[in-house]
Amino acid sequence: MNANKTKKIVVLATGGTIAGLAINAARPHEYASAQVCVEDLLKNIHQNGIELLNEQVAQIDSKDMTFAIWQSLLGRVAFWLAQDDVQGVVITHGTDTLEETSFFLQTVLQPIKPLALTCAMLPANVLDSDGPSNLNDALSWVQQLDVTGVSVVCANQVHAGQAVQKSHSQQRNPFTSQIGITYPQALRVPSVAQVLACQHWPRVDVVQNHTGADGRLVRSLMAHDAPQGWVVSGTGNGTLHHDLEAALLDAQKQGAHVLRASRCAQGGVQSREADVLPHAGALTAVQARVALLLHLIAQQR
Repeated sequence: MNANKTKKIVVLATGGTIAGLAINAARPHEYASAQVCVEDLLKNIHQNGIELLNEQVAQIDSKDMTFAIWQSLLGRVAFWLAQDDVQGVVITHGTDTLEETSFFLQTVLQPIKPLALTCAMLPANVLDSDGPSNLNDALSWVQQLDVTGVSVVCANQVHAGQAVQKSHSQQRNPFTSQIGITYPQALRVPSVAQVLACQHWPRVDVVQNHTGADGRLVRSLMAHDAPQGWVVSGTGNGTLHHDLEAALLDAQKQGAHVLRASRCAQGGVQSREADVLPHAGALTAVQARVALLLHLIAQQR
């Protein structure tokens, strides 16, 4: 291959606030997400000799992310990263479910080329919108020769894709990075082909421990509309009200997979001899849900 050949960067757009428009620029918190197409997002981007390709994979508010869009995104990312003349891929995404998408892509792909997700907290037509600078930073990040894997680039910070968490609902930098993230060894990871071929995604529901958590919701669903898996966001070190724990143990006996996480922002769950339900370590509840979904897909035949 010609070493001087221009490298390509591919931008895959999914919508979000970065593509949003405010009804009134003076009230930037009142806006509609996913209004600006990817070609328009890239109009004022400095290319610096890099050839930019783009695709509009979806156009949604990321709170409405679906498994079908994940599959489409996974397929396009896998395709482009496999091209010799593509140096990296950037995904524009809403902040609300970005941590789930980045965890999903890193887990399934584990790419050896750079893949950056970026976003915005202010819509595109606001004077001081953060979208253009975040997009420029993400494009610069994936051009670095020593970068691999999934990253989240936002507000002059870079977070590992498997460790990022949205921890603030308003500020320009809404993300923090978790410490000590390791993937649970007991959980299998499906291949890209398995995920793309999955026609019926498993159902994994999330329930939270709290004062008076009596397990009624778990028992009701197991009796009438049982999911294949449960993630419980426990207090402290993944601890559970005894009634909720009893309901989840019954669910486990009925064949449901159960994972404990912690509702604390940092620290996760550590093993104890008295544990009766497995835990997801340092994964958050939403990350544990993605991990369990993928494990169940890997088991499908």
